[in-house]
Amino acid sequence: MKKSMLLLCVMMLIGSFSAFAGGQEEGGDGYTIGISNAWVGSEWRTQMVDDVKAAAKPYIDQGLIKKIIVQSFDVSTEGQIDQIRNLISSGADLILINPADATALTPVIAEAKSQGVIVIGTDTELSSPDAVNVAINQKEWAAISARWLVEKLGKKGNVVCINGYAGHPANTARVAGYTEVFNSYPDIKILNEVNADWDNAKGQAAMADMLATYPNINGVWVQDGMAAGAFRAIQAAGRDDIFSTGEARVDFLKMWKTEGLDMIGVANPPGAMTSAFFVGMQMLAGKEFKDGIFEGPYGNTIYVPVPTVVTNINFDTVYNAYKDYPDYFAVDGHLTEAQASAYFK
Repeated sequence: MKKSMLLLCVMMLIGSFSAFAGGQEEGGDGYTIGISNAWVGSEWRTQMVDDVKAAAKPYIDQGLIKKIIVQSFDVSTEGQIDQIRNLISSGADLILINPADATALTPVIAEAKSQGVIVIGTDTELSSPDAVNVAINQKEWAAISARWLVEKLGKKGNVVCINGYAGHPANTARVAGYTEVFNSYPDIKILNEVNADWDNAKGQAAMADMLATYPNINGVWVQDGMAAGAFRAIQAAGRDDIFSTGEARVDFLKMWKTEGLDMIGVANPPGAMTSAFFVGMQMLAGKEFKDGIFEGPYGNTIYVPVPTVVTNINFDTVYNAYKDYPDYFAVDGHLTEAQASAYFK
């Protein structure tokens, strides 16, 4: 109760702050925040964690947060369960999870709840009734670029799809999103769908293989992290007639600029975990959710907006805003503290 009252008082004094400032991991006698990340195979995940650290800094400075414990390793689902148990035993009051599986973490999340720990899933959705999810709608994320590709193809043609990790919940939702769109047009045919694990080199190899197998490809739907590789394979094959989706990341934006491409890049924000953090701080303050805000397949998700959709219409604006960031940097965005508080009574 004392923590909640202190949080409510200090939160009134803290304004909105940037997701890109420097972070500090430990402060006074406040809450302990845990982060569970089961995959470190991309800079996107590093940016995700750094975003949260930066957002937490004003709370640390005010003594509301004692420390942030980051469990970030390449582990199996069982390994992520161990991560969460480690965070529980370390005294975490709030655990933010980027889950490797939608359902397998349900028992350990129940353990967390039994010990008074708040658990929030982000980037993709947990099925547990003891968790809340704060994420973009990954199905709609995929559908946005699929609809763009359909329009570029004049609503007819042959497409191939390059996906991430088979079985990963975000990947599963994305496949459902583009499949629904493409199946809505009888003259759009999916020739093949392959998994390239969100790896640029694997994406390039997969695209090269499909170009060799299917000479009648008209369009490519490719997930983030692999668009540059797929485009290089298209270039190498001399197939400038193929339309492809792109990526909202600095290195790809630079390629887009240099090559004068006609692309779409739908931002998949690392800041989704920061949005979850702000929602979690409201929950720690004892606030109650408004009625009717939860959506999703499990009825426990707050869908936050996709922050940016990059096309040639707004490309220059986005490019100029991000061109000086490192090449690995993803076009980002997250809820502000005020926007998070709007979900509560």
